Amino acid sequence: MSITKENINTLMELVRKIYISDDIPWVVGYSGGKDSTAALQLVWYSIAGLPAGQRNKPIHVISTDTLVEPPVIAKWVERSLDSMRESAEKQQLPIIPHRLTPKTHETFWVNLLGRGYPYPRPNFRWCTERLKIHPANNFVQEVVAIHGEVILVLGTRKAESINRARTMSHYESQRVREHLSPNATMQNELVFSPLEDWSDDDVWTFLMQYKNPWEYSNKDLLALYRGATSDNECPLVMSTDTPSCGKSRFGCWVCTLVEQDKSMTAMIQNDSEKAWMTPLLEFRNYIGAETEIDRKRREFRRKTGKVQAYAGRLIHGPYKKDVREEWLHKLLEIQKNINDNGPEEFRTLELITLPELQEIRRIWLDEYHEFDDALPRIYETVIGKKYENHHARNGSAFGLDEWMLLQDVCAEICEGEELIHNLVASIIDIEVNSSNMKNRKEILSEIKKNIQKNYYRDEDDALEFALHTNRRKRDMGGKYDERAEIVNEEGGDII
Repeated sequence: MSITKENINTLMELVRKIYISDDIPWVVGYSGGKDSTAALQLVWYSIAGLPAGQRNKPIHVISTDTLVEPPVIAKWVERSLDSMRESAEKQQLPIIPHRLTPKTHETFWVNLLGRGYPYPRPNFRWCTERLKIHPANNFVQEVVAIHGEVILVLGTRKAESINRARTMSHYESQRVREHLSPNATMQNELVFSPLEDWSDDDVWTFLMQYKNPWEYSNKDLLALYRGATSDNECPLVMSTDTPSCGKSRFGCWVCTLVEQDKSMTAMIQNDSEKAWMTPLLEFRNYIGAETEIDRKRREFRRKTGKVQAYAGRLIHGPYKKDVREEWLHKLLEIQKNINDNGPEEFRTLELITLPELQEIRRIWLDEYHEFDDALPRIYETVIGKKYENHHARNGSAFGLDEWMLLQDVCAEICEGEELIHNLVASIIDIEVNSSNMKNRKEILSEIKKNIQKNYYRDEDDALEFALHTNRRKRDMGGKYDERAEIVNEEGGDII
């Protein structure tokens, strides 16, 4: 049964009742999609219907920009927040929009290109928590720290999926106040889902029959949906129980949790003016190569140097140096091409920000000891501008020439030793960067750590070591991994 004007008016009265019943501030999750737009629009109309003297507590609207949103969607949300801010001030409503972003050390590119994390996949979904959960939770925690409690308003609906209905019903049974459910992951936070019983049709009926109160076009929103697939929007993610963005309507353009990015593909196919995003789609597909191809791109050791066998093979670790550098080069090329030749409104688009580049450079220099300092060289080659953001390493006695010379010497003297260059380079780098330190007591432990990380001749040698260590634990009655040598006949996605 479809919603009626009477249903909507009754729901608005409920929103007003909950709003004026206490002094607890509200936080509304807004992603720019249909569900969050409908929820915010309902709240907006409800509060606007109160006398000015009763609009006495803030309503924070939070929108999380992962920094890898599809550019068209990111621009849509950015403009929507600007319009929201102006309209709230004009209408004298206590609605305060906030654009949230992940901290620099947690962004997608810092983890993929900097630390070399394997691209996200169902059994290694490292992106959601860093890009979405942390920014939203950090904001909510700040509000809780000031006010003691918070009410989080979400556009979640039981009709979205069976799992969503099950989860919402579970917390509904634990309600301590009418219509307010506890949050599973955060204390002092109550969740209000005013659209919980609405269907997709109810959402669109409301959006099409009620004008957007912050003067943004709901018809344009419908056009965005028509231009892509019919899956649900990418929701505001507050916990890992939230459905994967891989199944969402508007997910990150780099998302590898699905085989194909149907949303961006459809936008490009359905609108020739969006064809400029094709290189993004191609780059995403290149990054998200099948498991065996991706495995060859990565070191046979973990970042710590640990080797672990699974089904008779090593579990590979971070992306190799040349892969990380190639991907950064390609990403900057795409960005420059969009800045030079893309639509006017995207001429200043940053696919990767300067703070991210700075952090990636720091990781390559300080954690990987790659003293050839490739990032400024890549940036200047592609962008055609001097890399101005300085790092403490500027002025080092060693650079690309010394790196290449060391590589040649290691190859000549230690033929077949795949890690010898990494070992010697790291030891030299540790010594050089400790030379001016008054306290050098940590230098020996750092050198020892890097010797242990680069202990192996090659991957075969590392695998033999891992299997031998595991068998020895088994033979001595210790704790061992029985999966190390058992081949899974059904296959499996080995990270």
